[in-house]
Amino acid sequence: MPLDALRGLIMILMALDHANYFVAQKYSPGEHWGGSFPVYSDALTFLARWLTHPAAPGFMFLMGVGMTLLAHARRQRGWSESQILRHVWIRGALLIVLELSIVNRAWHLGPYPFPSVYIGVLLALGGGMILGSLFIRFKAWQLAAVAGLLFIGTEWFHPHPDAWGTNFDQRLGLLFSYSGGDMDFWSNFPILPWLELVLFGMAFGNWLLKDAQQALRACLVLGVVFLLGFVFLRSRDGFGNIRPRPGDTWIDFLNVVKYPPAMTFTLVTMGINLVLLWLFSRAAEGGNRWPRPLAIFGRAPLFFYILHLYLYMLLGRLFAPSGTTIVEMLPYWLLGLLILLPLTRWYGAFKQRQPPNSVLRFL
Repeated sequence: MPLDALRGLIMILMALDHANYFVAQKYSPGEHWGGSFPVYSDALTFLARWLTHPAAPGFMFLMGVGMTLLAHARRQRGWSESQILRHVWIRGALLIVLELSIVNRAWHLGPYPFPSVYIGVLLALGGGMILGSLFIRFKAWQLAAVAGLLFIGTEWFHPHPDAWGTNFDQRLGLLFSYSGGDMDFWSNFPILPWLELVLFGMAFGNWLLKDAQQALRACLVLGVVFLLGFVFLRSRDGFGNIRPRPGDTWIDFLNVVKYPPAMTFTLVTMGINLVLLWLFSRAAEGGNRWPRPLAIFGRAPLFFYILHLYLYMLLGRLFAPSGTTIVEMLPYWLLGLLILLPLTRWYGAFKQRQPPNSVLRFL
């Protein structure tokens, strides 16, 4: 349940981000590695964006955990390695197809002009799943080592911020390395900088299989170490930030590069996610039931993801065609969650009744 509860919470935070986009129409232009950086007029507008940042790293990490646990469970059922890889590749390919079709269509129906082809989070998840499957037989320390190399290497070899706009014609670079593009092809989630979190999740999945209680207890220590690492690198304002802070306020300190994720972004968001995972594990050990509604959302994440985009798009079009304030947007966000809760509960239960190799389990 702790993993499902964390996934459910970050989905709720993601829904806040997208309600902000579709309903309030006050969405950030993007925390990119170059070009203009978002400036916030007040703390509430900034926090409505910043509090949602743990969602994407959490998805990548939890998908990696799920890949390791799935492979272990399927081996227990007698599946061969080729069967496991085929299952993972099909699921990864499905995520990519859904991104380029159904999800892209939802963004095109939103309040702002949108690129014809958009490389978003589902494509990074699908690509990360396919590439991550190549490491599925690695030991935990090997997975952690490769994740660490990507963590440092993708930052080390990243283009300088002054190169913004000069390399947008390099589609492979946009797909695998850095964000940017034009209205024909735009990438926010290049695959390799996010793959480090998938591999870290796979390593954590191995730690769970070895000793679940010890792994979950270690989340607190590891999360605090990540947060301290963020403070250290952000204070130095050099390597690990991709670009320097635009000012000296607390908002500037927290306003880190997300596209692609700077080391500081990864450290602060994953530090938060790991501490939350520890809290959910403590709640489960104590018999507390308050995380259970979160787990409902967490058991059918792809179903929730696709449905929530169209739901908030529809709410925005019907009730706030000209946008709202952040405060006025919050009831619509909560209304969307109330509508999605029974639907997600139903689909989560339905999915669990399907055989292990059913395509319906992918959703």
